[in-house]
Amino acid sequence: MASTLEKFIHSLDPRALPRVLQIQSGIYFQGSIYEMFGNECCLSTGEVIKIIGFKINKLIASICENNEVSRFSAKVELPLNFPGLYKVVADKTPYVSVEEITRKVSIGPTRFGHPCFYSPEDIKLANLTIKHGEQITFNSVEEVNGKMAVNCGMVRNNQYHSFTLPLSQEGKFYECEDDQIYTLKEIAEWKIPKCRNRIVKLSNTLHMWDCSNPLPENFDGCLVLTPVYEVQAVMKFRKDIVHILSDLDVEVKDITDCYDSSSFLQPLSLEDVFERTSKEFPMVAEIIEGPSGSQKPYNLLHTGKEIIIYKKYQATRVLASEIRSDSPKRHFLIPMSYKGKFKRRPREFPTAYDLDIARSEKEQLHVVATKAFDSPHKELFSVSVGDQFLVQQCQTSEVLYEGRKKVIDVLSCEQILSDTYKKVLLPMYMEGGFVEVIHDKKQYQLSEICKKFRLPFNAKVSVRDLSIEEDVLAAVPGLQFEEEITDSYLLIGSTSSPVESWEIPVYRLNMSVHLLSRDVQTVVPPVTKTTVEEISEEQYYMVRRYENQTLHPPPRPPKKPTTLAPKPGFALPKQGVSEVLQAPKNFCVDTTKKLCSNQAADVSELQVSCQNHLVHRKNKKDMTGKATLVETSVIKGLTNKALGKREAEKEEEHNYDYVDENIIENIKKVFQDTTIRNKHALSEGRR
Repeated sequence: MASTLEKFIHSLDPRALPRVLQIQSGIYFQGSIYEMFGNECCLSTGEVIKIIGFKINKLIASICENNEVSRFSAKVELPLNFPGLYKVVADKTPYVSVEEITRKVSIGPTRFGHPCFYSPEDIKLANLTIKHGEQITFNSVEEVNGKMAVNCGMVRNNQYHSFTLPLSQEGKFYECEDDQIYTLKEIAEWKIPKCRNRIVKLSNTLHMWDCSNPLPENFDGCLVLTPVYEVQAVMKFRKDIVHILSDLDVEVKDITDCYDSSSFLQPLSLEDVFERTSKEFPMVAEIIEGPSGSQKPYNLLHTGKEIIIYKKYQATRVLASEIRSDSPKRHFLIPMSYKGKFKRRPREFPTAYDLDIARSEKEQLHVVATKAFDSPHKELFSVSVGDQFLVQQCQTSEVLYEGRKKVIDVLSCEQILSDTYKKVLLPMYMEGGFVEVIHDKKQYQLSEICKKFRLPFNAKVSVRDLSIEEDVLAAVPGLQFEEEITDSYLLIGSTSSPVESWEIPVYRLNMSVHLLSRDVQTVVPPVTKTTVEEISEEQYYMVRRYENQTLHPPPRPPKKPTTLAPKPGFALPKQGVSEVLQAPKNFCVDTTKKLCSNQAADVSELQVSCQNHLVHRKNKKDMTGKATLVETSVIKGLTNKALGKREAEKEEEHNYDYVDENIIENIKKVFQDTTIRNKHALSEGRR
């Protein structure tokens, strides 16, 4: 039975792919010529195509009132990246069975893929009765005892109950109200059921759209979204993949059951190739659809190029993110074969609890306080900005609380004084701020860092990898190595010049190939080129989610007593002490807003002077060999009115710059000179 392409795609279950279709009629009597993404094809009447995939390309939106679309409502086209946040309006039309829900609603491993429904009637199971109106969360579809079923869950009396519903379970199932907000892209991927439209309400407008807004001015109502799909298809006498929009005015007929689909070109994704057995490698393939991107080797993988796929395997990468206060941050996957060298960078710790987590048996953790803390107990230490500590261990201590003795968790530290060390106790609930002082000036290979230190680890490239034409890491001011991950890769090379090979990721590269029945001349792969992969924000969270889905989150830090709130303490500006020490330029920009005009020139002079006085001075060490005190009077001196107004401001995340003890003395001297000159200028002005 013939139907429009749009109707067919809207009702097509992705699990039923591929499907062979015959064109019944087109825009013209002789056929229709269609072009998209540079691919021109003629869909003549009687033409046979094979559908291998489809995804939502854009959305057609109609303004609705009272959850109903007016016949006179204008339709507008919205791209998936159209800004704004939306709430999903629950569909009033019920589903008649669990099987229908699994066929039409996206159910997956992410939080977006856990739809919720309720039944107006009780559902009796073997060991549980689901009462009418109770919210049922659909988590995953699995085979249970030879039959397909849905793993579900619900909360009753603050207890979570897990159970399964067979696909054959019938009854009315209504969507529950969803209080979450989503982007259009998230709605398109997860929240539009097959064969149904989706009503959404605009929750928050993001004013970032450069083009003219297709929606009415100050619009805050509801929209009915109808998806337009991009269909990927293969034609009999073409080697490429054709992209067709589902709203193309053609009629089609499904002839899959009576047609030999093997006569078509068999495009394979990288996932399909990876699923082949190891004995089938190496193999020769032709690229049908190459990846986008200018980064090597992706720029070499163009359509029509023949490649050798030597083998498949799992490889280790280090996930690293750029250290910067503003967003977006850049993210990288670095192979262990990276030949560059790194120097350590200081870490920042917002609480005493974080210090306890970061301390190591291998080396002493030395930190500088960047935020004051006034202890409510005389048994515990009050911290001033600039105090320095060597972190020891976590222990318990008795304190006097409302006339009674109470045992609390504390962090034992040694405060570094000018000529001695003083043992102090910091409460674990202390909300302070600390920056690490680095004494280690050695250079490390990536493999050394992973063996010797716990991640996360802050570093900067000190010697770039000369084997890479353009080492993207060398230009990054600071990197945080977050974790080691294991990912799937294919090792490929060129058939025309098999002098080097590359690793390409299986699940992050959108590429299709066609296997050629040719023998591989070179069985042993040539030298593998090191490639640092830069990934998008979305890919970064996908990598972290899959890597950590089996791990438990770390314990939450202990809370401070509500009646023992510490007095508000001075906090350094948003750049933090590390930027004050390493990057006076940024510090000047921030503080000159607080300084009077006659101080601005002195602050600029401070910047120049700091940069000119970055000289090495000998570290004084006591007889015990412990780290000596880093002069930080300048940090304490920052508590004057130039920065004191900021103590009530909310402290934000900021860049971690190198705290070098060799330059603090010079900064202190320059600040003192600047203060003296300012006082002198002020007295002259009064005269």
